[in-house]
Amino acid sequence: LPSLKREMRNLSEECNLEPVTVSMAYVYFEKLVLQGKLNKQNRKLCAGACVLLAAKISSDLRKHEVKHLIDKLEERFRFNRRDLIGFEFTVLVALELALYLPENQVLPHYRRLTQQS
Repeated sequence: LPSLKREMRNLSEECNLEPVTVSMAYVYFEKLVLQGKLNKQNRKLCAGACVLLAAKISSDLRKHEVKHLIDKLEERFRFNRRDLIGFEFTVLVALELALYLPENQVLPHYRRLTQQS
């Protein structure tokens, strides 16, 4: 799991996503882990869907930026974009549509990310 989070961070930096976006993706990802939703088959899709959802909710991405992000996710995590788009909804349901997070959940990750850079 730490290596997946590292991949999420690296990819987010390549796509110029803000540290707060990565922090939100981490929180989503950890919630899925705690719910026992992750397994060997879906862990990369989960990570990708978390990054995509966080980017959509916290950034004002334009259509071509979302496409670029999906291209990068597909390339980095080696899955099919159709699978990612389908899985995005699965993750959304697992998170009970709660994409806006309280500051106290995001802040620890944000601090760690900004101190590392």
